[in-house]
Amino acid sequence: MYVGAALAVGLFDVLPPTVVALLRLLGAAAVLLAWRRPGRAAWRGSRLARASAFGLATALMNLAFYEAIARLPLGTAVAVEFVGPVAVAAVASRRPRDVAAVALAALGVALIADVRWSGSPSGVLWALAAAGMWAAYILLGKRVATAGNGLDDMAVGFTVAAVLLSPLLMVGGPTALGALADPAVLLLAVGVGVLSSVVPYVLDQLVLRRVGQARFAVLLALLPATATVVGLVALAQVPGLLEGAGIAAVIAAVALRSRDGDVVPDADPR
Repeated sequence: MYVGAALAVGLFDVLPPTVVALLRLLGAAAVLLAWRRPGRAAWRGSRLARASAFGLATALMNLAFYEAIARLPLGTAVAVEFVGPVAVAAVASRRPRDVAAVALAALGVALIADVRWSGSPSGVLWALAAAGMWAAYILLGKRVATAGNGLDDMAVGFTVAAVLLSPLLMVGGPTALGALADPAVLLLAVGVGVLSSVVPYVLDQLVLRRVGQARFAVLLALLPATATVVGLVALAQVPGLLEGAGIAAVIAAVALRSRDGDVVPDADPR
């Protein structure tokens, strides 16, 4: 996911972050449609509504995240964004160990973040918006996954979101539209879609069918650590001592929480 994000940062030189996020969505939707080819039932009724809500939440999460990483280091943006999964895990937790794991993860995120509000308040606000959409992604993604047709519905949801948000491609104006005519830019955008959306979100659907929302949310605590490492290697964004301590705390939280299993709800009969 964050290798794809690092590639996306390179596209910000020629395209606005919002346009890059939409190209990622379009690329992912095209790949998923070609792969899954959802049947007619996937485009009707409550199934379509559920998939569309999930697709929009995912698209808006990615849009806000790209606006954030255009203003903040990758690891810092992900750490702030992690407020969303922490909130989901805290609400869904029912055991003392769950609460301890969430608190430890929150401590790790706070250490990693090292956010200076005076440096980029808009970056922080975009990251917090992404956090809210990430929480929605987990809750809606769980419903899609347990309904039994997660991958097909994800293809439908991404397609609906791509159609509804496509007017935002005009954000960049004539310059951005000219860049879209470059085959290399389009190829890179499709690569970002595959790396950042298709592969990780398909894996998310497989995992969400097997674990509860709280455990999934805490397992996502690995992402700030991953983003920090990718930011270091790909973007030369060097973490400090606090970030290192935060990574250790996050990994400890994952180890603590994952010892217990969640009760996975029955599949939605609809």
